[in-house]
Amino acid sequence: MTRALLDLSHRIEHGLVTYRGLPPPVIGDWLSREASGAKYAPGTTFQIGKIEMIANTGTYIDAPFHRYADGKDLADMPLERVADLEGLVVRAAGPLRALDADRFRGFELRGRAVLVHTAWDRHWGTERYFTGYPFLTAAAARQLVDAGAALVGIDSLNIDDDADPTRPVHTMLLGAGIPIVEHLCNLEAVPEKAFRFFALPAKVRGMGSFPVRAIAVVER
Repeated sequence: MTRALLDLSHRIEHGLVTYRGLPPPVIGDWLSREASGAKYAPGTTFQIGKIEMIANTGTYIDAPFHRYADGKDLADMPLERVADLEGLVVRAAGPLRALDADRFRGFELRGRAVLVHTAWDRHWGTERYFTGYPFLTAAAARQLVDAGAALVGIDSLNIDDDADPTRPVHTMLLGAGIPIVEHLCNLEAVPEKAFRFFALPAKVRGMGSFPVRAIAVVER
């Protein structure tokens, strides 16, 4: 048996638009290599970068604090909710936008990272990505909560329909302590079962969302 590490996250770059209407990241130097040359020995240079960005940039995770003032923030989110989780990919590519509870019936969901593969990531970086994307229904969220999912991820713009201001999927999943990972990619390369999932954010106090390097560890 060999292990493969599959990257399921988008690259964050200067000017990246993750969600239309939210500001893109500004990435640059705090200390450039050229400027550092005056501080160190000849031929010794360093770069210290800086980034200004909102938390919902690239592939990111939502902790309960994102929705609830008294919910666990990134610093308090249990590691067992975001690391070394048994994974399950649910294939849901197709013409239907609203993915209902029936998509998740017949699977063992308890304790698993449930990753919804819609193939919408093929539109990443284009205007198409922002409209007509697939999402979960409130009934699907209730099914995932009742079945005991540990984490839920999706490879589209939002796990909720952004036309619904009540955001039922965020409300139910985060209310049950189930973190959400949005803007995943490359799920077509992941087997439906027999992998471990990791989506670790920085340990930040007082924030409910942050980019992650999401990976699947696959045994082959």
